[in-house]
Amino acid sequence: MTLRFDVRKRLREFTLDAAADLPAGVTLLEGPSGAGKTTLLLLIAGLAVPDGGRIALGERVLADAATRTFVPPAARNVALVFQEYALFPHLDVAANVGYGLRARSVPAAERALRVRRALDRFEIAELAGARVNELSGGQRQRVALARALVVEPAALLLDEPLAALDPATRDRVRGELAAMLADIGVPAVFVSHDPSDRAHFGARTLRLERGELAR
Repeated sequence: MTLRFDVRKRLREFTLDAAADLPAGVTLLEGPSGAGKTTLLLLIAGLAVPDGGRIALGERVLADAATRTFVPPAARNVALVFQEYALFPHLDVAANVGYGLRARSVPAAERALRVRRALDRFEIAELAGARVNELSGGQRQRVALARALVVEPAALLLDEPLAALDPATRDRVRGELAAMLADIGVPAVFVSHDPSDRAHFGARTLRLERGELAR
């Protein structure tokens, strides 16, 4: 499945105007702070509305300004992992991981099975009853990734998912994350400021500067 976008969004200092066709696998999205990287992810996820252009995932149109098509975020099957993970502090790990399934009205028995499999996959089953504030940075990242992937998304967006980790943990988790992303087989857009990520996540890289993409 291919993620295609050709979108425009007016920002305070410039207009984001970006177009690309991204196949399955990881695409690194680089560029200076304020270049529009997070805005592009929000547009793809449906958390921002484009002023112009089109976004499609496979044959499914997610947004098209010309026809006023706009699929809401919950119906896009696109998972977004924020830099600070955006976990719910009042829920335990299992409930955080299962949140998206509950929002999609997945039956309780199936939800429990899929959550258990996700916890096992990310090696955090023993943390199922723990609260977010009891977790290390690496553990929180695993929970955020499990929550994103348990819904079996058709595309995955990661907004600097390693930035909140200390250097030692970042080096260890980077390799683990690269292996996980290699297995999922969907388009994954990985926002990064670290040149070291290129060696771990593949050679396909886009660079965004003041809203424009340069390959």
